[in-house]
Amino acid sequence: MKRKIMGLLLVCVMIINLSGCKKVYAADLMSGVKANSVSSKAVDETFINSQMRLALELFKSSAKESENKNVLISPLSIQLALSMTANGAVGQTKMEMEKLLGGELSIEELNQYLYSYVKSLPSEEKSKLEIANSIWWRDTEDILTVEKDFLQTNADYYGADAYKAPFDGQTVKDINDWVKEKTDGMIDSIVDEIDKFTMMYLINALVFDAEWENVYTKSDIRDGTFSSISGKKSVVPMMNSEEYKYLDDGKSVGFIKDYKDGKHSFAALLPNEDIGIYNYIKGQTTEGLLEILNNAKEELVKATMPKFSYEYEIGMSGILKALGIPTAFDESLADFSKMGKLSSKDDNLYIGDVLHKTFISVDELGTKAGAVTSVEVDRMGMAKPNYVKLDRPFVYMIIDNATSLPIFIGAVMDI
Repeated sequence: MKRKIMGLLLVCVMIINLSGCKKVYAADLMSGVKANSVSSKAVDETFINSQMRLALELFKSSAKESENKNVLISPLSIQLALSMTANGAVGQTKMEMEKLLGGELSIEELNQYLYSYVKSLPSEEKSKLEIANSIWWRDTEDILTVEKDFLQTNADYYGADAYKAPFDGQTVKDINDWVKEKTDGMIDSIVDEIDKFTMMYLINALVFDAEWENVYTKSDIRDGTFSSISGKKSVVPMMNSEEYKYLDDGKSVGFIKDYKDGKHSFAALLPNEDIGIYNYIKGQTTEGLLEILNNAKEELVKATMPKFSYEYEIGMSGILKALGIPTAFDESLADFSKMGKLSSKDDNLYIGDVLHKTFISVDELGTKAGAVTSVEVDRMGMAKPNYVKLDRPFVYMIIDNATSLPIFIGAVMDI
């Protein structure tokens, strides 16, 4: 059984939403740590290519793992969560995370690009885009001492506030109130309870509140038939419109529909009938996707799409290991020493798990979507764990401890 001595959770929440501050019972840990003026890198082809590559790799892997199910990920949510984590990484751990997150970019360069990119994202009255970051730290410095440089980097590039808290029931309420406020109520909680080994939460919240440039009217909505991947046909409300940005790469056709400010859009791609959806996703490339989106034709499109809404959840640890950051998950080899110092030299911090949850709703008014990315970093502890995975037939007993005699004994052969 794995012996988990301590946990550190890094959580990123992203909300895209169509449409009273609570008192926080925690000490401001950022006293004396203010955001400095930093150099930034303007968004360029290098950054765009690296982010599209990451988005496609994450999407392809998620789609493959969720075969025959709806899939939805937020590359920005995952990027921000992992980039903040990478700022605490050293050596091989850092190198692998840099390669996955930025290609040839260092984490220092990626910080500068992300700082500039987030600053450049437009926010208008009818298409609001707001981002907030916070750090919640357990008040137990005798176990883990947070590196000031790590806090400073988060303050400088991510504008993160930080709070020292007892990590009790009140802290759970404070964190959830913060998340609910920053996501306009779309996500009302992210923490059910705080484990005694959990030491920190890093939370990023993003709200996108937009209407269509041209909303659908009642006359635009008519019932139609949608065929699922299994071949099942369902009658659903279909939204009909005329668009003027046509997409065609020879393997698919689609359209782009603008949101209110014209600075955000919804893009849809429909693979040709002789190309299966999974083959289409697998064959997509960074260059190909950028080309089709950047070269939309100004032609009339009679567009029809269903109103739809669904939730999605995926564990991304295996995906991220396969994509090139196995060291970060290795309890012995991971190096997050820039994140903080442990009281015992025999202990070590490593990523224990990464979870990603999303939600989307597309209707006649606009789009609502949300994502949560949770990066859990655990402390190895002095004792090496043993692992027992009951993933094949096994024997079990209920025993009398005084005699060790089995009161019940059995074997599981199938579940």
